[in-house]
Amino acid sequence: MPRLLGENSGNLYYATVLQLRRDPRMLKLPPYISLLCIIVGVAWLFLLPLNEYSRRTYISENALLPGQVHTYFGGSDQNVFRAYKHEVNELVGKSNTEFNDKLEPILKGLGLKTARQNFTYHAAGYTISGENLYAILQAPRGDATEAIVLVAAWENIKHELNRNGVPLALTLLRYFKRWSLWSKDIILLLTPDSITGPQAWVDAYHDAHDPARVASLPIKSGLLQGAIAIDYAQEGRFDSVHVVYDGVNGQLPNLDLINSINHIAGGQMGIRVALQEMWRHNGQYPDRLRTMLRGMLKQGLGLASGAHSSFIPYHVDAVTISPFGEGWQDEMAMGRVVEGTFRSLNNLLEHLHQSFFFYLLMETERFVSIGTYLPSAMLVAANFTIMAIALWVKSGQPDGAAKKDEAKKADESAPTPAVERDLFLPLGLVTLIHAISLIPLYLFNHATEGLLTPLFTLFTLLTILLPALLSHFLTPSLTIQHLHLLKSLSLLLLGTTLSTLATLNFALALLIGLLSSPI
Repeated sequence: MPRLLGENSGNLYYATVLQLRRDPRMLKLPPYISLLCIIVGVAWLFLLPLNEYSRRTYISENALLPGQVHTYFGGSDQNVFRAYKHEVNELVGKSNTEFNDKLEPILKGLGLKTARQNFTYHAAGYTISGENLYAILQAPRGDATEAIVLVAAWENIKHELNRNGVPLALTLLRYFKRWSLWSKDIILLLTPDSITGPQAWVDAYHDAHDPARVASLPIKSGLLQGAIAIDYAQEGRFDSVHVVYDGVNGQLPNLDLINSINHIAGGQMGIRVALQEMWRHNGQYPDRLRTMLRGMLKQGLGLASGAHSSFIPYHVDAVTISPFGEGWQDEMAMGRVVEGTFRSLNNLLEHLHQSFFFYLLMETERFVSIGTYLPSAMLVAANFTIMAIALWVKSGQPDGAAKKDEAKKADESAPTPAVERDLFLPLGLVTLIHAISLIPLYLFNHATEGLLTPLFTLFTLLTILLPALLSHFLTPSLTIQHLHLLKSLSLLLLGTTLSTLATLNFALALLIGLLSSPI
């Protein structure tokens, strides 16, 4: 008897599911489910700055020990800094070669190994050439297997002269030379700018450069454990420090590095730390949301934000530190922040790996990890997949099925007629359209700067008009099934791509998903 009851309940369940499947009203639900996914995904994003969804930052790597040592940079080092600054100020308006000719003897006078590297890039019709100068301080307690990089670009990302950053870096290297506690080599890198110079050097350091354009490095050290770039273009005393951490293509440094700098500057030295150009942050929801959205925008655009950005693709955790505001902190305070950070990195026994590489910072004390923010982009991506499945089901119905809905309601048990799908033409069109996208990719990579804006305008108009033109010319030769399959395959490819991209660059996937939602 129980067996019969089980069979009856199973048959009833199967009949119910089959009835729902054959109900034509089911195909009216996917658009509403798709819209719901978008709304929930966006709402999820705006919930992240709340305390219930974000977490307090913490140090995962115990070996860092940030702020546990006393920093001694100061005193007589102030006079050394002023002397170096006087030398650097005389180089304003000089060429890159003259700049290196003046500073290389200073580095050699400290007993350091120095070398130069020439590079030439061709981009947007311009030829960008320069010469990097770097010096290596060999660790008294190390075996040249690991190194930390101190970067000082002569021109920062805003094309301002790094008048105080370069002399401060020279002063710090001279100060570091006096200590015997270093277990990792320290490399001072002086570049003419904040993008091409660091990129050429780090490419050559990892033997990933083009020898025809970028010269190889005459001397090297060990594996790079971290990099700190100093951007000190401001004159006078400062109030706070700004930590820039955005890398190329949305890549980020290990969160422990940012937390360590915040702990050293804010906790040990009483210097406020700012992120994402939020010069004043009150810790409330609006400022948290603004900080998060600014970080997402920079991550989505994927542009270099400083001299540190070139290091992150090589798994070298790097940030740029720059002072701002008017206060009572001087160059020595900035130097002590860098010294404390280098002392923490010097304690590492292995590469930073304990903390997060995928995160969104709301402020210096709060963040959300990938497990919390990822559902937002995944829901937006899922709406395309839902519509793709619905259109796939529709493509298997006869063209006149819609007219027979009412007749079918009278006999729900009648099986839905299946139609063989003609995939050749839709697949060919989708493949052709994606292959055509190689044309603008090639043109944008080889066009001169003056043609970039007209080309962008032209392809924007073509992107808007091309669907309408294709629809006008191809509709007479396409059946309703072809149109459903064309839309289904396109949306399926878009949803799959966004789901994959969200794990690597959340902001870019969400941005593309929201812009594509109207289709």
